[in-house]
Amino acid sequence: MAETAKEAAQRSVWLEDGKARRRGRGGGGQPSGLDRERITEATVRLLDAEGLAKFSMRRLAAELNVTAMSVYWYVDTKDDLLELALDAAFGELEPPDPAAADEDWRTQLRALATLYRTLLVRHPWLSPLAGRYLNIGPNSLRFSRAVQQVVLRTGLPAHGITGAISAVFQFVYGYGTIEGHFFSRVADTGLTPDEYFRQALTATAEAPQTAEIIEQSKSLMAARGGDTVAEMMNRDFTFALDLLIAGIEAMVERG
Repeated sequence: MAETAKEAAQRSVWLEDGKARRRGRGGGGQPSGLDRERITEATVRLLDAEGLAKFSMRRLAAELNVTAMSVYWYVDTKDDLLELALDAAFGELEPPDPAAADEDWRTQLRALATLYRTLLVRHPWLSPLAGRYLNIGPNSLRFSRAVQQVVLRTGLPAHGITGAISAVFQFVYGYGTIEGHFFSRVADTGLTPDEYFRQALTATAEAPQTAEIIEQSKSLMAARGGDTVAEMMNRDFTFALDLLIAGIEAMVERG
């Protein structure tokens, strides 16, 4: 039977009634050597290696050398497992301490934004999942709490806090998502990012339908600076983030 709208809105492995957890702890018949942590770690490894589209419970079971049904002793659905993997990825982050009195909020906000960008690039499968689930696992909440506390220190009025968080972290989400897809595509070609960029630039500069815009963009690309793809991306990211921080400062001054 299909979920109701209310059930779908409340669906989360973090809000479950404990059925799968109890199945995994006690009683007979559960596979030895398995637990949620090991299953989640294997899920993250597979997602990193093969991507979200190829992930399945059967593929995971093969990785763990168990039957697919064995995994269901510990999670009820594939969605539960993906939600656990999403939070496990956020567990890799070490956000700055928002309560550190000697730390400027600008420095901490840049650090949080950079951490999130790095995570999105390291795990390209993460961005599609971030909006699919409630994302209320302990690691995700720890990061979200740090973001909120840092932005609260900016001096913005209360009604502007969520807008500022959206401006910064939806920008980072978009930037990190595109960057992660770029590096995944490059990896599939066997080229280095710089080789791929040079070949793509040459091809588009010679194609009639794109040559004009590429020619017009040359001066802007030269002004941006950077000898490598990584340097160019870092410079753009840093400047865009500085613009957002300057915007927050301007709004605080405006009162």
